Amino acid sequence: MAVEYTKEQLTEMIIGRLLRSYGRTVEEATNIHMLESCALVLRDIMARHQVETNNKVLKGKQRQVHYLSLEFLMGRSLEKNASNLGLLEPLTEALEGLGFNASDLFECEPDAGLGNGGLGRLAASFMEAMTTLEIPATGYSICYELGIFKQKIVDGQQVELADDWLSLGEAWLIQKLDKAEEVHFGGRIVDRWDENGRHCPEHVDYDTVLAIPRDMEIAGYQTRHTNKLRLWDAKSPVPVDMSLYSQGKYLKAVEQQAMAEVIAKVLYPDDNHYEGKSLRLKQQYFFVSATVQSIVRKHKAQYGTLRNFHEMHVIQINDTHPTLVIPELMRILLDQEGYNWDEAWHIVTNTVCYTNHTVLAEALERWPQTMIETILPRIWQILKEIAGRYQGELERRYGGDTGKVGHMAIIWGGEVRMANLCVCACQAINGVSALHSEILKRDVFHDAYLAQPNKFKNVTNGIDHRRWLSQINPKLHRLVQECTGGDRYLLQPDVLRELEAYKDDKSVLDQLEAIKGENKRRFAAWAARESGTILNTNAIFDVQVKRLHEYKRQLLNVLHIVHLYNQLRDNPNMDFTPQTYLFGAKAAPGYQVAKRIIQLINSLADQINNDPVCKDRLQVVFLENYRVSLAEKLMPASEISEQISTAGKEASGTGNMKFMINGALTIGTLDGANVEMHQQLGDENIFLFGLTTEQVNQRKREGYRSLEYYQQNQALKRVIDQISAGFRDGVSYEDLTRRLLFGVNGALADEYLLLADFDSYCAAHQRAIATYHDRQRWNQMSLLNIARSGIFAADRSINDYARDIWRVPTRTNPAPIRFEY
Repeated sequence: MAVEYTKEQLTEMIIGRLLRSYGRTVEEATNIHMLESCALVLRDIMARHQVETNNKVLKGKQRQVHYLSLEFLMGRSLEKNASNLGLLEPLTEALEGLGFNASDLFECEPDAGLGNGGLGRLAASFMEAMTTLEIPATGYSICYELGIFKQKIVDGQQVELADDWLSLGEAWLIQKLDKAEEVHFGGRIVDRWDENGRHCPEHVDYDTVLAIPRDMEIAGYQTRHTNKLRLWDAKSPVPVDMSLYSQGKYLKAVEQQAMAEVIAKVLYPDDNHYEGKSLRLKQQYFFVSATVQSIVRKHKAQYGTLRNFHEMHVIQINDTHPTLVIPELMRILLDQEGYNWDEAWHIVTNTVCYTNHTVLAEALERWPQTMIETILPRIWQILKEIAGRYQGELERRYGGDTGKVGHMAIIWGGEVRMANLCVCACQAINGVSALHSEILKRDVFHDAYLAQPNKFKNVTNGIDHRRWLSQINPKLHRLVQECTGGDRYLLQPDVLRELEAYKDDKSVLDQLEAIKGENKRRFAAWAARESGTILNTNAIFDVQVKRLHEYKRQLLNVLHIVHLYNQLRDNPNMDFTPQTYLFGAKAAPGYQVAKRIIQLINSLADQINNDPVCKDRLQVVFLENYRVSLAEKLMPASEISEQISTAGKEASGTGNMKFMINGALTIGTLDGANVEMHQQLGDENIFLFGLTTEQVNQRKREGYRSLEYYQQNQALKRVIDQISAGFRDGVSYEDLTRRLLFGVNGALADEYLLLADFDSYCAAHQRAIATYHDRQRWNQMSLLNIARSGIFAADRSINDYARDIWRVPTRTNPAPIRFEY
């Protein structure tokens, strides 16, 4: 695609924006003014492209994808959008010509932290891939005022600080007041019938919240096709009560505004109490109701009817958070359009698709039915009808087997089960890795799978390889270009396979090693500036960065590091390969065990980093406030990727793919997408360890006793005893070790089998260290990891969705896809 704007044109546009939006000349402008002006210039370019795209979609009557996710972890946008638009070089030159350093400017941009981890980052990657593949698509979420919290480590413990990303991030957003929708909460339902005897329920005495769209334009790579991410902001339709204000009742005067706006205040409010749960429920209904209303309104304006709605739209819900889209669409079809139940149900069940992201029971959302009945009375009535019809179907299918009926029921025991509602109503259900999809079919939704096997699909997750290789690792990008004859891999990620031809080329392998070394030094320099931490760049960078959860087993990593520390203490003169262990993780504010593990990591780091025996040999660093922009610096520098979750617990993982495409080697279990990575790499290019999913299940069936491992393995016993006693800061971690040895509150001891996998994990590390000394072999493995990573590109994932679930053409598969409804 030809460059749309020159350096001179961009310079003029930026100067104009500075003047119009901020009343500043270039000489008066700060980095922040310049950053926002550049964002506004690119936003205007993308908005023009968006108008072209909309006209093309409407004229061609193209089927549209609507991707609903409570999280979109977008990260920074300026460099990414400029790159996709083909404007990175002229923009950089324009900024330099105006006296600004482009790299410094890119660093000023805050992360748009509208997500917690992999779920939100996946949604962001998918939006970019859908746009690049020219699929007409819109993402939908909430315009959180405060994104995922900023993490501060104080005395080794996590402290959550507000993340005011909007102060700078709103430059990317286009507010559309004329597209606002009303969302209703509370009240009651009055039954009425029209002259034809049709039931016309009336919702009265409700509270109204305005949903105002703030659109973020999404640029694709080398295409004018542009999609948008619609973020709904919450406002009250009621003005401030000035009579109360004049009486000095200031808080009462703004009460309604505050109650409405709290919906969009923060991502994932703590739900350990009723108020937090009810706010989460309101958030979920708020964004799906506004979304469905806006889609329906636009469709009806074009076609005059909703009878073809399912032919022109597919709604993909990312995990169970947007599940209320099902009864909300039913409400509109029944109450506003007057369709009968069967007509409405046919449209809904041929429109909505569900991606499951977890096998953890606590993550399969369940809502108290009394809460839904109170907050969403009409939705509750529709849910009761769906659940009753479905339960009747289950009773006919299974006869008197109340166990199966109860397991699959939508409403049971005073709870509404969102995953079961998805299984009942969605036309397709997919897992996000081959292993995960098999677990869904074999265990989580087994009976539903047997009844409707064609509903169940697999789409293995993928990453935005344009961001996670070419943008963040430019020297590796240039090496790939040299070896594959250009940048074809940016649109055809399978081209990376051509790197395999160089696995015995010493020159290429030496370049690969040099690039890794330079990236390590660059990251170390950043860490020193950011936090004063001095990293040993002669050590192996062994990295575990991901959300802190017990099943992800950061604690197993800690056990191994303590074991290494003991070896060094016992034999200070031993031959020891220098190792730097880097952790990055945020714990959910209400997840106390996860917070204690963070504190333990920091206690251990304090102990090891202050012991002279460990100097230049063993180092532990906890990277504060892990986020997308930090990951972009860390991934290219990483050498060992820790993917060590208990087999059968991680749905997919995408961090594993980002490390792989940057040439890090994986120490991992056969869990999530690690299984497919192993299929691509073979035993010889990955360091596997631990029990398989089947073996984990068997151990638990046979009665897993972690205490026996503790009693029979003296090295392990020593490690656990040390953690119980604590380190030089005097903090005991007996609460964590008791969970491993005895369990708490009736829970299984060592629920995630850390002690069972300890010896195997240590052995995998020994193999990795031995291989690291064979530089040619290590670099070959690194090259082969990069070469075989193309299958894990988000472009491949989206092509799979388009072909197998959405039935829409793409840029790389333009043939029309037909389907009989």
